[in-house]
Formats: sequence, structure tokens, C-alpha cells
Amino acid sequence: MTRTGQLTDIRTAPRREVLISGAGIAGPALAFWLNRYGYAVTVVEKADTPRSGGYPIDVRGTALEVVRRMGILPQLRDAHIDSRRFTFLDGDGGEVASVNPHTVGGSAEGRDLDVRDLEVRRGDLTDALYTAVRDDVEFLFNDSIETLDQSDQSDQSDQSGRSSQSSRSSRSSRSGHGVDVTFRGGGRRTFDMVFGADGLHSRTRQSLFGPEEQFHRYLGYCFAVFTMPNTFALSHEIIMWNTPGRAAALYAVGDDDEVHAFLNFARPAPPSGAFRDPEAQRDLVAAVFADAGWEVPGMIAAMRDADDLFIDVVSQIRMPRWSRGRVALVGDAAYAPSFLTGQGTSLALVGAYMLAGSLAGRDAAEGFAAYEHHTREFVTVNQQQIGEGGAALFPTTARALERRNDMLRTLGTMPPAEGRPAHSALTLPEFTPPR
Repeated sequence: MTRTGQLTDIRTAPRREVLISGAGIAGPALAFWLNRYGYAVTVVEKADTPRSGGYPIDVRGTALEVVRRMGILPQLRDAHIDSRRFTFLDGDGGEVASVNPHTVGGSAEGRDLDVRDLEVRRGDLTDALYTAVRDDVEFLFNDSIETLDQSDQSDQSDQSGRSSQSSRSSRSSRSGHGVDVTFRGGGRRTFDMVFGADGLHSRTRQSLFGPEEQFHRYLGYCFAVFTMPNTFALSHEIIMWNTPGRAAALYAVGDDDEVHAFLNFARPAPPSGAFRDPEAQRDLVAAVFADAGWEVPGMIAAMRDADDLFIDVVSQIRMPRWSRGRVALVGDAAYAPSFLTGQGTSLALVGAYMLAGSLAGRDAAEGFAAYEHHTREFVTVNQQQIGEGGAALFPTTARALERRNDMLRTLGTMPPAEGRPAHSALTLPEFTPPR
């Protein structure tokens, strides 16, 4: 019997059936905890397989306790990247400063493995999460939610009294409540609850609350990430080139043959038109960096041929509420903080833990209310770590860039910040599975 199935012998009531949209980080983490608390969990994911690869991510503060309680902390410790140097360059490619990456990121380091923050490849975390739940949770790959209908059965009958959703399960038909789901692949099922863990551009959120624009807070930047050959002999380090409003970085997570390339640029308004066309995206980024020096021309050429290119705006999702009826949002779908905070992954892990635990022994309305009550302050504190257009690593004026460079030159002698860091601002409660 796997770890997530150990409570089977104490479950006496029929297992409530729930659906999670998204198999990235928040989705499998939520599936783990919901299964632990007695739910029958299905995860639907539009990709063919669990998504590997991706830019390195951080697991910090309170999120470390979440992965420890999941039993995957040792595996993630083994996958820790342990970057050793962060070198900043000026517009001519000259070195400004070379510092400890943990100092720049505000993360905890040291010999104590119980408190040291983690930096891992995103794929290593998603693999660990998927492995932890795959034997106990149903996964539907290459599919997605097409429609959601959470009307009561009595509200869904036509004038002749016949149910308009004949495919309901007997469980839902008896109760008269549930969320009717149609899938893109043609399937139709009914669940007690549905959870949107489908990222920044969540279709679940759009279906539930309306267009993304009303919750989207643009932070003044656009970015592109992709991999390219490591012809620079980089190892366990980051090199970042800056001019006002532009940054280019090469990130070597080890001694690999490839490096992660990153291009970031300031823009007063999001280029929504260009982002509908992949070639227009590439053209936009190339135009912004057309006169750049250092290794940027080679990065632009590699971007043109990259098969893993991802381009988007830097933004947050801020919502007055994260649930409606029997449907709730978690992770980036509800409260994306942006990569500028370094807390997207950690918020997803903590949010999943808090959502599942809040539902233990409660119905949807009570559980969702408890989830928001106990989690919102933690989310808000972390989202407020970055102001609009004020990212410290990406100054938009020459004066701000010089101030940042002066700070970097003295960073090694600066005292540590006082007070409790935002990523540790929540003491993780213990939740008791219902009997």
C-alpha cells in the first residue's frame, strides 16, 4: 500500500469525488492531500504526460514543511541545484559584481538541511509530486474541461421534467447537487467539487469568474525563456547582462550541455496583439534586443530555433475571492505572485495544503471559507514583495541601474534583513483526517 492510501481502512462514508484541472505543481500537490483526507481524486491535464523540464524554481520557507510532510523532501534535497555564483555584467559585458545567489534571492542557506531553501529543476519537483500520487489518483492526460455546470438537479430539468444531464452518476442524482463537467475529449461526469490548478491563464477561472483582465495585474515586464547549448563552459552559476529596462541571463544548473536562457524587458503596456502569434512574439523580443551586446545576439539566434520557448508577460493574479459554489482555485490560477517574488511554487504548495486541509471534515462552503481566511494574508504578504515596475534586479532607468550596481558591490558586507521573511510568514497547521 502506498503512502497516500494508508487511510483506506478508517474511511466509512462514501468517498466524495473531486476533479482537479492541471497537473503542474498545485494540482498534484492538492491531489495528494485530498486523497489523504478521503477524497476520490481525478486530475485532468491537457498535456500528453506530466510536464518535465522548465526553468529552475525555489521551494522556500513554509513550503519546505509542506514537502517534508509529503515525504518528498529527501528526494528534492538530492535534486538541489546549489548555484554557487551570480555574476552581473554591464552593457559592455564588463563585470559589475559576483555574489552568492542566495544573498540576491533572499533565501536561506547553510548546513542545516531542515531550514535551507531548495532550488530544483521544475521537472524534478513535478516528477516527485506525480510519483507520490500516481498509484492513488486517476489522471486523464491529453484532455481538459470544456464546460462546468454546478446548477442543482432541480434547476437543470426541462419543461417535461426530464433531467438535461442524463450522464449524471447515481451519487449526484440522489443528492441533487454536484458539478457537471464535459470534457474536451467528449466525456461527461459529475463531481462533488472541482478545483482549478491550471495556471496564470486559467480556463477554470475564466469559466467561473469571467475574463482574466479583471484580475490581471501587469507588472511592467515581458520575458522569454528557453534552452540553448552551453558553449560558455558555465557550471552552477548565473550570468546576467543589464542595460536600463533590459536583461539577458544564462543559467547553468550544473555541468550540463545546455543552459537556460532568459530575456526580460520593460514595456509600459502588455503587447497583447503580438502574444497571439508565436512568430510575432519572437520578432518582438528580437527587436527589443536588436542593438544589444555581450552574448545577446547569439541568444536571439538560439531563441529563433528553440523548441521549448515560452514568452509571456510578468504579472500577478489578484482576486477578491478564490471560490464560487463547489469550484475553487489554487496556485497561480488564484494568486500568481510572478517570478519576481520567487514564490510562485511555494505559494502553490502551501495553497494546496491549506485548501485540502480546510476541507477535511467540512462541506465545500465551510472549507472554502476557511481556506481563504487562513491563507489570504500569507498570499498577500508574498505578492506585495514586488511593486509595479519596481523589480530590483531589472531597473528601468540608468540611475536605478547604477543604484542597484552599487548595492551589489557592497552586498557581501550588508547585514541580513531583520524580521520574518515573507516566505515563512505562515505557521503550517496540522489537519486531522476525518474518521
